[in-house]
Amino acid sequence: MTHSRKFLALLAATTCLAGPAVAQSEDSLKIGLIFTLSGPAAVLGEMGRDGFLLAAEQIGEIGGMKTEIVVVDDEQKPDIAANKARELVERDGVDIVVGPIFSNILGAIMKPVTDSGAILISPNAGTSNYAGAECNRNFFVTSYQNDQMHEVMGAYAQEQGYSNVFLLAPNYQAGKDSLAGFRNSYKGDVAGEIFTQLGQLDYSAELAQIAAMQPDAVFAFMPGGMGVNLVKQYRQAGLETIPFLSAFTVDESTLPAQQDAALGFLAGSNWAPDLDTPENKAFVEAYEATYGKVPATYAMQAFDAAHLIDGALREAGGTGDKDALIAALESAPFTSVRGDFSFGTNHYPIQDFYLTQVVQREDGKFATSIVKKIFDDYADNYVADCTMN
Repeated sequence: MTHSRKFLALLAATTCLAGPAVAQSEDSLKIGLIFTLSGPAAVLGEMGRDGFLLAAEQIGEIGGMKTEIVVVDDEQKPDIAANKARELVERDGVDIVVGPIFSNILGAIMKPVTDSGAILISPNAGTSNYAGAECNRNFFVTSYQNDQMHEVMGAYAQEQGYSNVFLLAPNYQAGKDSLAGFRNSYKGDVAGEIFTQLGQLDYSAELAQIAAMQPDAVFAFMPGGMGVNLVKQYRQAGLETIPFLSAFTVDESTLPAQQDAALGFLAGSNWAPDLDTPENKAFVEAYEATYGKVPATYAMQAFDAAHLIDGALREAGGTGDKDALIAALESAPFTSVRGDFSFGTNHYPIQDFYLTQVVQREDGKFATSIVKKIFDDYADNYVADCTMN
């Protein structure tokens, strides 16, 4: 077992901790990670967890403090997630919670975490309500506001002159945000709009409808196993002549299973593995060396979350002064692997967004690659509704 594997195994073992929280000294830090680590979407949570743990290994003592990391599985079930979040802050006494992947889980854990006084940092889910009227001073996002990745594809569809696009997303908050985001920047007509069941894996009925309508393009938000099946079935149905636009549907979490079926498909993103920054090159090389796979956005955003925490704790001098720590987090005192990064007043990122395309690398692995920048230093559309308490 390599040094990396030993370190990560040690941290993962903290999932087995039980019993009352132990009093912490002022120079100690406890972080809880809550990700989906079982079921069809586990690969997304595993990438988030692994990205954070990779950064933790590189940093050593996060914030210069003796660090303990507790990892839990939300099982993609809101009620279980809420209970485990309470255990993290009440039993385990964590100072900071990092997670989750899914937006319905974020809604379940927000109150128990932030009401306890702990800080919650989402490395993926970024719903519109928490970006706007329900923003929370103890809540930060290192990913995006849910609409934004989809706005990239709406802008691209508009630029291409598509006048009739078919929309497809699962029926939960992120799915609703995705289609709202697409419509924010796409002004053409909608050939059809379907909200599928979350976790649906058979799309024969939806694809038959698309085949009958022959729209100018299809836009889909289908993360994880949903995206794997949709893309494969799309090719099998012979629909590849209809442009396939997406976000989180063809990425490094789904491509190992999709492979050739996804080649050439386009997506919107805040990052890709070939983004040209020194920090990103080092991150991708380290991630591939440690885990043997190409990282997805989920891993990158969690990697950044660890470095954000490290920088903020060093600037604030630890966790003792919560106001100072929040102010330090707001200043984003770290260098993101994606380059330009700052927080809006709602604690959501201001960053660049790109059109990406699925390619096969020289080593045979599939990945997304940047085609061009679509938005520069882009803030979300809800920040004006945030009155931070």
